[in-house]
Amino acid sequence: MTDAHTAAGAASVTDPEVGPEEFSGILDLVRTFIRDRVVPREDEIAETDAIPADLRDQAKEMGLFGYTVPQEWGGIGLTLPQDVELAMEFGYTSLSFRSMFGTNNGIAGKVLVNYGTDEQKQEWLERLASGEVVASFCLTEDGAGSNPAGLRTTAVREDANWLINRHKRFITNAPDADLFITFARTRPKDADGAGIAVFLVPADTPGVSVGPKDVKTGQQGAPTAEVHFENVRVPASSLVGDDEDIGYRAAMSSLARGRIHIAALAVGTAQRALDESVAYAATATQGGQVIGDFQLVQAMIADQQTGVLAGRALVRDAAQKYESGEDTRIAPSAAKLYCTEMAGDVADKAVQIHGGTGYMRGVAVERIYRDVRLLRLYEGTSEIQRLIVGGGLVRAAKKRGR
Repeated sequence: MTDAHTAAGAASVTDPEVGPEEFSGILDLVRTFIRDRVVPREDEIAETDAIPADLRDQAKEMGLFGYTVPQEWGGIGLTLPQDVELAMEFGYTSLSFRSMFGTNNGIAGKVLVNYGTDEQKQEWLERLASGEVVASFCLTEDGAGSNPAGLRTTAVREDANWLINRHKRFITNAPDADLFITFARTRPKDADGAGIAVFLVPADTPGVSVGPKDVKTGQQGAPTAEVHFENVRVPASSLVGDDEDIGYRAAMSSLARGRIHIAALAVGTAQRALDESVAYAATATQGGQVIGDFQLVQAMIADQQTGVLAGRALVRDAAQKYESGEDTRIAPSAAKLYCTEMAGDVADKAVQIHGGTGYMRGVAVERIYRDVRLLRLYEGTSEIQRLIVGGGLVRAAKKRGR
């Protein structure tokens, strides 16, 4: 990223907790760590389906488990525009590395930061920021993924407790989680609200069980699994924000912010696929001629570069607009839609440029090709993003026409 430090320096319309010069150092440190320590071990991560313990420990020491958590709660306190600069670096290597601490900083951690009571923040945030606790975002279930309104997990008030039942699926970090940020329906939607609450459920709570680790197409090292809740009893203090109707708002705001982060990851991954393509095209030969001299190969590289540059500009713009409050809905969805689709196209072209070599396990672009496919699905599918963007623009136009 040639101008990452400049873009990150003007991070927010508010005063950031981390200034431009300090953030420049953080970004340099992360970039060096990713390129020198994580990239060389990508095959190990894929083969063992796990992040090596020493890399996990180093991530903790660097503060990566809480880089977006405010400093008052033990984190680094990075803004969203700063977050996306780091995310583009995380995307340059195995996406499972980022996934290890992504929920602590993103969709799970932000529920606590933005909606938790002081007592809830005091109990959990410092441990999330240090990496002592790994949180999972328990939203997705059969019939409710991109649209939380379809939730069927229930939470019933019973004296001073809540009783939670049903199960979740595709839950990232579930096998390793210490805390499940769990969304459940307390009543049908009515005039008072969506009837969706969110609860803090420690993993060792009786009645909580985690299914076998999912076997996925890509992103080995990022464990997902089903989480089952069978008459799980939690105290009233576990209700986030002490409000039964916070859940839907918390889910939607966390997902919107997360979409910009995923878009930035996609840009970083596309940059890696582009770099691998250029390096291969400049050295591989066909019929005694370097393939990078072929015009059709150059055309694919040109399309890759154009997509990466456009995606980087879009994700930075979306982050600034979200941080300022100018656009917290359409810009995040547009950024995720474009950048994740673009990353898939860049990865596909990378395999094409590599030819048969690109289809072989152990080659970076083959792993990237599998890894990026998931980006178009989680935090809301591409189809959901199109509905949000298109529907939002039409509704705004109708409102202006009244």
